[in-house]
Amino acid sequence: MPTSVEPSAPPVGTLLRRYASAGDPLSCEPVAQGLLNRGYRLATTRGDYFLKHHLDGDPDAIARQHRATQRLGRLGVPVAPPVADAEGSTVAVIGGRCYALHPWIEGRHRDGAQLTAGGSRHLGSLLGLVHICLERVMEAEPPATHESADPADSFALIEELLGLARGRSPRDAFDELAEHRLSERRSLLERHAHRRPPAGGGGGWVHGDFHPLNLLYQDAEPAAIVDWDRLAVQPRAEEAVRAAVIFFVRPTGELELAKVRAYARAYRQAAGADAGELAAAVHRVWWERLNDFWILRWRYQLHDRRADAQFPAASALAVWWTREYEAVCEAFAG
Repeated sequence: MPTSVEPSAPPVGTLLRRYASAGDPLSCEPVAQGLLNRGYRLATTRGDYFLKHHLDGDPDAIARQHRATQRLGRLGVPVAPPVADAEGSTVAVIGGRCYALHPWIEGRHRDGAQLTAGGSRHLGSLLGLVHICLERVMEAEPPATHESADPADSFALIEELLGLARGRSPRDAFDELAEHRLSERRSLLERHAHRRPPAGGGGGWVHGDFHPLNLLYQDAEPAAIVDWDRLAVQPRAEEAVRAAVIFFVRPTGELELAKVRAYARAYRQAAGADAGELAAAVHRVWWERLNDFWILRWRYQLHDRRADAQFPAASALAVWWTREYEAVCEAFAG
């Protein structure tokens, strides 16, 4: 959910005094704002750093993420492990807030439209490597059950959101599109409710938020996977499908299936996943998208419009995916 924490300047001087060789501060500029953290480019007399303010700070959970990235780095996964302070800690708690200092990585984000077929294969291999290496560096967790969305809940939410969209005054083009897509989604769910997948089990450690804004490239090579805040145990193949859907969706809501196919084959080979596992994951993520209204909940229930720009493609994708279900399955599992 969107955070209510107000922006405030980080305590740079107090923070840097904890580090033996970080230098003295020169400038501190915000570079990103998200739900789980706030980021700054911190320039000091010793170089540049990424200063991360964990808004939902749990020092133990953050330290676990840090240990994971340190171990992943030793296995060859491109990461940006945190800098340890003079006492060896990577989490600085100042005034009840949690901060971490990371090396600054020069790079850029690349979405699927900017990736070649070779780059798509490289992306799939990279995520497979992440999953395999996480299995090596993280402690085993007991298997969990993952329920699929209940269409009855979705129908109720659709009615609530329709009321809010229709009640807006003055209405704009977004409200018109939202009303159209909600009515369309209700019809789709009525036709496909019988295809609700059963509860899923198993899973392994995953990044939890693998998408273009959490992957930095230097030229064509991945330089660092960042933002491990959602590190968790989940079905690994479902993360692979979710990531592909984010990377390779066109603005019109269609998937670039040729790139998806190259990505998925490379992922299966790197992760040791079989076609059946990917096909089951495709079905569960398709159902998840069919019942997903988070962007509209943000806008109408939480009065947060940061995700509005994502709605046209995301809402069109659910319709296109339902129509092209077999082709999508073949791209991931064929």
